[in-house]
This record gives sequence, C-alpha cells and structure tokens, in this order.
Amino acid sequence: MKGKVVICGVNTSVLPLLKEEESAALMRAIKAGDTRAREEFIIGNIRLVLSVIKRFWAKRANSDDIFQAGCIGLIKSIDHFDPAVGVKFSTYAVPMIIGEIKRYLRDVNSLRISRSIRDTAYRVIKTRGEIEKDDEEATLEKIAERMQVAVSDVSYALDAISDPVSLYDPVFNKEGDTLMIMDQLGDEKNTDEHWTEHVALETAMSRLGDREKRILRLRYYEGKTQTEISEEVGISQAQVSRLEKTALKAIKTGIE
Repeated sequence: MKGKVVICGVNTSVLPLLKEEESAALMRAIKAGDTRAREEFIIGNIRLVLSVIKRFWAKRANSDDIFQAGCIGLIKSIDHFDPAVGVKFSTYAVPMIIGEIKRYLRDVNSLRISRSIRDTAYRVIKTRGEIEKDDEEATLEKIAERMQVAVSDVSYALDAISDPVSLYDPVFNKEGDTLMIMDQLGDEKNTDEHWTEHVALETAMSRLGDREKRILRLRYYEGKTQTEISEEVGISQAQVSRLEKTALKAIKTGIE
C-alpha cells in the first residue's frame, strides 16, 4: 500500500483525520464520561503524535518506544485539557507530547541523574508553579528562598534534567503559525540602531583629514599612546593630543 508506515502495529496510512466539529463533539462527550468517545478521540489524534516524533528520529532510540511515549503524552493531554480555556487542543497537546518523549529519553539515557537531584528539580518545578499562580515572576532567587535552599542548588537541579533543544523546536502553535525558539532570539550587536550608528561613524570619519584618521586608527584601533603616535607620525605629543580632541569633536558633531 502506497504511503503505508507501520509503527507499533499501527498502519498510519489508514488513521482517521478528525474535523474540527467532530473533535469538539468528541471532547464534550469525553468530559461527560464517554469512554468510547475517548478512544475515538485518541485514534483520531495519533497523527499529531506522528508529526511530533519525527524530530526525535536522530536520538537513536527505538521508534516504537518513542511513539508509545508520545501516545502517553497525548492521553495525558486529553485527560487534562479544558475546552473552556479557549485554545486549540493541538496547541495544548504538542508540548505535553514532547515533554513525555523527552522524559522517556532521559530515563533511557546512559547518563544517570541521582534521585536526590531529580527530587530537588521536581520540587523546583512545583514551587515555580506556586509562585506563578500568584502572578509573580518565578526567579531563581524567589524559588530558592521559598524552598530554603541555595540558588546554585536550584540552578544545578534544573540544568541536570534539561535536554539540549533545537532552535527549530516550537514554543507556540496557533492556527498553523508555529513560533520556534530561533524566532525569539535576537542579535543585540547587529541591530538596526547599531548599523545606523556604524554608518554615521563611517560618514563622520570620512570628513577627517588623512593625518587625523591615522592618529585615531593608531590610538583606538592599535592602542598606541600619544607619545608612540607622535614618534611615528613625526609631530609633538601636544599636537597629537590637540588633533585627537579636534577629530573626536568633529565625529561627535557629525553623528549628532
């Protein structure tokens, strides 16, 4: 069969695809305690699991095991999803599916984290949630203070259970528009403002004479003293100082 892929005995080519109206109706039935609706909803959203687990193929873990972990995340998201929140089920489910797969990969990893560090990390996560419920920013300092431990212990515990992430991992997905980690990264050095200042500086420098340009290059690019510059250029140190101040003033005026 064309396009047939079997994983955990499931022929993915014949999986149903639920429409939005069907999903909403099934979710209402699930919340009313309908177990058959729950099973149908799970099967109808397995494609969501498949779309997520593709990014984990390079983890060298058994694909069936990753798929099963993803299905556990799917089931957990179904059981905890609240339609009243006003977000799409897929938006809510994808992070939970990813979290369950990462949890599985941590557990099978050859690098073992001690039980005490794991316990501390889970306490940190719980404490962070309690602080955020009060609409406060859960900083490491606040978490450590509430837990009565050192800030370094909080940071170390969180780092120990964290997995490396891809810049292409999604952090938000709504109506088909996926926001990735790389979309939230900024270049604080090569900003538009920095580029504009650079152009203005180049323009101001171009208006200087050759001797002033040379003095500034020797002074600020090569780090030479005014005495060293005076010997190289062939003028007195006082003249170097005067020319430097005049050049800097002209640059400042040109930029402003």
